[in-house]
Amino acid sequence: MGTERTVLYMEGNNGPSCGLDMEIIRHAGGTLRCMDATNSAERLRMAKDAEVLIINQVSVTREFLTALPQLRGMVRTGIGVDTIDLEAASDLGVIVANVPDFCRDEVAEHALGLILAVTRKITQADRLVRHGGWNQGVSAPIRRLNGQILGLIGLGRIGQTVARKAQGLGLKVIGFDPHVKPADVEALGIHSMALNEVMAQADILSLHVPATENTRHIINHQTLGLMKPGTILINTARGSVVDEVALCASLASGRLAGAGLDVLESEPPRVPNPLFQFENVVFTCHYASCSVEAYARLCREISEQAGEILRGEFPRHLVNQRVKHSAQCRLRN
Repeated sequence: MGTERTVLYMEGNNGPSCGLDMEIIRHAGGTLRCMDATNSAERLRMAKDAEVLIINQVSVTREFLTALPQLRGMVRTGIGVDTIDLEAASDLGVIVANVPDFCRDEVAEHALGLILAVTRKITQADRLVRHGGWNQGVSAPIRRLNGQILGLIGLGRIGQTVARKAQGLGLKVIGFDPHVKPADVEALGIHSMALNEVMAQADILSLHVPATENTRHIINHQTLGLMKPGTILINTARGSVVDEVALCASLASGRLAGAGLDVLESEPPRVPNPLFQFENVVFTCHYASCSVEAYARLCREISEQAGEILRGEFPRHLVNQRVKHSAQCRLRN
C-alpha cells in the first residue's frame, strides 16, 4: 500500500481539512486528503490508493468496491447508509461505519419547529404582515397542541427524542416501528401501534424512517386515505418516503390541514413545483441536522472511526456486523 496511508474524504470540497480532525488521523498513521469528483471515473481514480473513504451522498456500488482492493473501510458522514451496497461491502470484507447519534436533538427540534410553524400558521402570518396585512382572522382555525395526538413513524434515536420533547408540550405520542420492541416503546411513554392504527389516530404525523425499498412512498394515496381530516404531516426523514403526487391530492382536497417538509423527492426541487401552491405547507431546505454542536461532534466521530480502522480496530459504530466473521475482512489484512 506504500508508506502513505490515505484517508480520503470523497466529497470534501469545503476547505483543506474538510472540518475533520487531521491530527487524530495523523496519530493513527494516516494522511487526510479531501477531494471532489464530478463522475464515477474520477471517484475511482481518486480512491485507488485510499485505505479509508469518508463519504457523504456518493453512491458506492459493488463494481466500485471491487475495483479498490486496498480499501479497508468507509465512514459515512451521518446516519443513513442507503447509498452504500452493504451486501457487497460485507462480501468483499470492507468495513462500513456511520455516526448513528448525529443530529438527534437537531432533527427532533426541527420537527417540532415545523409542527409549530404549521399548526400556528406562523409562515402564513409572516407573509401577511410583510405585505402590509394585519388580520388575526387569517389564522383561524388554530388548535391547541396540548392534548393532541402525535403519531411517529420510526422510533429510532431521533423518533424517541421527538417523543420525549413533544411530551413536554403536552402531546400524546403513539408510534410504529417494526424494528423496536413494543415494551421498549411503552417504557418511553409511547403507545406502540400498527402502522394503520397510527395513521388513523394521529392529529400530527411525523416521519423518522430511513430511505429503503420498504419505506419508499410509505405515505401514499392509500395511507393518506386512512388519516382523519385535518391531520398535519411532517417529514424530516427522506423525500422518498412521501409520494408527492398523493400529498398534493390530499392537500388540494383539504383532507390534510397542512405539511412541514424539510426533504423532498427531488432536491433541489424543480420550479415551479405543485406543492408550492399550498400556503399551508412550510418548506425548509434539508437542514434539519444543522447546528454548530452537531457538526463538531460529527467531524470528531468520523475522524476517530477513520483512525480506528487504520489501527486495525473495528470502529465503534460498525454497520455491517457480518464482516466481523468474514474470512475476507480486510481489517485483518
